Amino acid sequence: MRVPYSSLREQFADSEAILRDIKGLLETTQFTLGPAVARFEAAFARICGARFAVGVGTGTDALFLSLKALGVGPGDEVITAANTFIATAGAIVAAGARPAFVDATDDFNIDPAGIERAITPRTRAIMPVHYAGQPARMGAILLIAAAHRLPVVEDACQAIGASVDGRLVSSFGVAAGFSLHPLKNLNVWGDGGVIVTSSEELDATLRLLRNHGLRNRDEVEIFGYNSRLDTLHAIVGNHLITEVEAITAARIRNARALDAGLLPLAPRVRIPARHANERHVFHLYMFEADDRDRLRAYLIERGVEAKIHYPVPLHLQPAGRRLGYREGDFPEAERQAKRIITLPVHQHLSQDQVDYMVEVVTDFYGTGSRR
Repeated sequence: MRVPYSSLREQFADSEAILRDIKGLLETTQFTLGPAVARFEAAFARICGARFAVGVGTGTDALFLSLKALGVGPGDEVITAANTFIATAGAIVAAGARPAFVDATDDFNIDPAGIERAITPRTRAIMPVHYAGQPARMGAILLIAAAHRLPVVEDACQAIGASVDGRLVSSFGVAAGFSLHPLKNLNVWGDGGVIVTSSEELDATLRLLRNHGLRNRDEVEIFGYNSRLDTLHAIVGNHLITEVEAITAARIRNARALDAGLLPLAPRVRIPARHANERHVFHLYMFEADDRDRLRAYLIERGVEAKIHYPVPLHLQPAGRRLGYREGDFPEAERQAKRIITLPVHQHLSQDQVDYMVEVVTDFYGTGSRR
């Protein structure tokens, strides 16, 4: 049986309605900041419970522009997770600041105690990552941020619809960045991103920053950037935003079935804690596994497109060497990087495919690991 990691072919097998609206775009030629962008922004703000949403070019830009709007620049530090995707740290560096990394907890998210220790006189912001779709420990993080008078910018790129005690991620910080990359729970035909905020002042600044600093066609209020969400991508987003809750519910259902099937394999398999007060939306389904690399090869050989997110923490990447960290600085993130494996969890999986993945992992530890 084949279990692909991506379900884009199935998701867009019937795309006639989207193509009709794109044909309408060709007739109006409103390719940049057309009416579809404003409609998408309004709908996105509603599903996030925010006052404002600003469509931008990528999820990376959503984080970068949020930092720039807060005045983050050269000489500053921004605290974030050591085990996130490179885009989180890349956005900080693009803003001119230095990423200050913090170790992970056993649920793969940033350790609040590490945040407290990482604060220096140069710290300008905290950027927690809701990693894989599981909310970071925002209660503890907000207490630290308030005590040190630091703004929180949430990296919610993987976590649309995630919540803590019914409170949606993106509502905790002064701003939050989301990605619309094709593999995200809410995706478009290419790259795209959204910033949400309930600050009228930040919203106004972000709209200037994303569009060259233009107040209007002839007046430039500040020096800005070119990072607009394309109208074409907004058209796709407007079609899919009504489906995001159903997509998320299917991913949660598949993840729960995988949990149930893999939990009996402990301690060779370790499922991270699932907290009852949190809604994990499973952009990724990750767990720790003994003999991870051979397990992945075993899965791939049997048609399961398993992946690793990510095999090398950021502080040990070549790009991170100049930051001055060494192996051993973030032991939990380093340990997890050697053990984490990711299985497909997308909304188009059948029950047979979910059962098959459990069967293959079980077989590996029953027979495959002795070969």
